[in-house]
This record gives sequence, structure tokens and C-alpha cells, in this order.
Amino acid sequence: MKKQRMHPPVYLDYHATTPVDPRVLEAMLPYFGPKFGNAASRTHRFGWEAEAAVEQARRQVAGLVGALPEEIIFTSGATESNNLAIKGVVEASRAERRHLVTVATEHHAVLDPVRRMEGQHLAVTILPPRPDGLVELDRLANAIGADTILVSVMFGNNEIGTLQPVGEIGAICRARGILFHSDAAQAAGRARIQVNDQKIDLMSLSAHKIYGPKGIGALYARRAARSRILPQIDGGGHESGLRSGTLNVPAIVGFGAACEIAAQEMETEQERVRQLRDRLQTRLLTELENSTVNGSIGNRLPNNLNVSFAGVDAAALLMKLPGVALSTGSACSSATPAPSHVLRAIGLSAEAARSSVRFGLGRFNTQEEIDFAAGQVIEAVREVRRDAPGARFG
Repeated sequence: MKKQRMHPPVYLDYHATTPVDPRVLEAMLPYFGPKFGNAASRTHRFGWEAEAAVEQARRQVAGLVGALPEEIIFTSGATESNNLAIKGVVEASRAERRHLVTVATEHHAVLDPVRRMEGQHLAVTILPPRPDGLVELDRLANAIGADTILVSVMFGNNEIGTLQPVGEIGAICRARGILFHSDAAQAAGRARIQVNDQKIDLMSLSAHKIYGPKGIGALYARRAARSRILPQIDGGGHESGLRSGTLNVPAIVGFGAACEIAAQEMETEQERVRQLRDRLQTRLLTELENSTVNGSIGNRLPNNLNVSFAGVDAAALLMKLPGVALSTGSACSSATPAPSHVLRAIGLSAEAARSSVRFGLGRFNTQEEIDFAAGQVIEAVREVRRDAPGARFG
């Protein structure tokens, strides 16, 4: 009997992390070797060379989002950026204002700092989203009061892909003199971001979501907002005093290269990925009855698909898919048995939330991979449904 060829694993978890683009790695490599200087060493060429590389990367990151280079503060990633934005603003202004507004579908890197601040006498309003994940603008505007210091709303959701109307939110906040922060870790390189047009004051970014290295990110801080942030890491006054610590030059160079590639290729790449996502969605919904897309259909990241398969335990389903890398939700919460807080917030029952799978497509996926993955998922869903006690679906 002829032995069947094994298919290479298909990676569809690009929301969790992305592989480093070979062009990014190539840009980074010299800074692990001969260009090893400390960017804060100002008395010799090794330091000057490192500093020049950092400033070039700062320009590249700024260019992706329409910012000024001096408005980019390098951090260890979006989680640190979120903490710096939220805690830094609250601590700087607590004596004047004591209220913060956010949304129930935010990443834990926003919700957890907010809840910590709430435990320190900060008033917090956590808005429920619509069933499609979008925030109600009237409700958000009504939540802002004289005591509000900050509004934090994610640009693009990491589980259901919903793109929030950040321009409208920014306009509401700017008219009230309130700072607007957005976690754009998932949206950068996948959606149009122009911080000035969208009136964003603070924005968190992460390199490993856009084919750069892990452990590096940035906080965009509009010039007018910088004086309203207290640093959370002291010791040396790096990054204009807002984030001390020796700069990770190789990772910063990689971050810059990743942003430049994204800026140049985003439009073409995301249209290709969107077509692959739509192909996958069509096949799953056509061949599997009682399957539902979660989140907004029209306002969605082009690489995202989140589907509930009725009658299926998603964790059991993934065990039957060793050749397809998928997740049931945020990678940061994958060890938590509770159903996704995002799916619960948009109105799914606990059972429906536990039947949901997140598909995250990306730069290196091919149509052949998508077709293979679709076939594997369809077969596995049918098998799980068939084997479930009291099975109702074929």
C-alpha cells in the first residue's frame, strides 16, 4: 500500500504571534555581532552606531502610524505600553481626576491594570459592547464625566477581530479634553492607522504581531500628552525619561524593519489575506451546519475569523487537529478554563463560547494551506459532533 504523504503543519494562530520575516531577521543580525554597542554610549562610534540604528527604527515605527519619531517610546511590548499609558496617566492626574472608561472586550493587558487602579480609589466604567463587538458611541460619550481622565478602547480585537470606530472615539475624547488610549497591537500593519487624523493620544504597539521579534514594542505618546504620564520604570532616564533601561538594539532594529515592510506592503497583503479568510469562512459555514461567525462582519480585521461550532467543545476539537495550529482565544489566557471574556461580553452563552475557535491568518499562508485546514476542521467537527453524547448534529 502506498504511504500517504504527511502535510506540513499549517499555522493559523497569527493573532498569538507571527514568525519573524526573513527580511527582519537579516536587518537584526549585525546588531547581535559587530554592531553590539549600547545606544546610550555617547563617547565612541560603537554607541553612535547603535544610537543611529535606534533612531532609524523610531522613524520607521512612527511612519507606519503617522506619528512623529519623538512620539515613539520603546518598551518591551504592548503589555508594558498599556501599563505605562494607563498607570502613568492615572498616577500623574489622580489628584485632579479619578475616572477611567474602557470596554469589556479589552485585552487583559488593559483590563487588569484598570482593575488594579480601581482598587486604588479610581472610579472605572467598563462599557458592554454591542453583539458585534462594537462600542456604542452614545453610551461612551455619556460615560465621560467631569472626573474622567482617560478612555481606553482597543483598535482591533485580538479574539473576534472587531475594528472599533477609533476616529469617532478620538473626536469625542478630544472635544472633552480627555486623553484617548488605544491598544493597537493587532491592528498595526493590518488596518489604516493615522494617529493625528484619528485623534489618538496614546497607542500601544507590539513587534511580534507584525513579523518582528518578541520582547519589543512601543507606546506612541502625542507630544501634548507626554507631560501627563508618569514613568513606571525608573533608572537612567532612557526614552526621554519615560522608560528607563538599556535599549534592546537588535529587537528595536527588527521592529523598525517590520514596520517599514508593513507600511510598504499592507494594502496588497491584507487584500490577499482577506480573500483567504473569506474562502475559509465560506467553506466552513457552507459545509458545517449550525456554525456562526462571532464579531462584526463588516468592521473586522482582514485576517480574523472566529467561529462557534454548536455542539462542539473547542478544546476537544483542537486535540483532533494536530496538523493545524489554532486557538480558542487569547494566547495570554489559553491556560484559563473559563470561557472567553470577550465572547461572553458580546452575549454568547458559556456553552457557545466554549464551542468557539479563533482562526488567525497571515503573511505566509497559502491557498493550499487554507483548503487543507478547512478540510481538516470540517472532518474534525463532524467527528466530535458524531461522538458527543446525545449528538444533534451530523
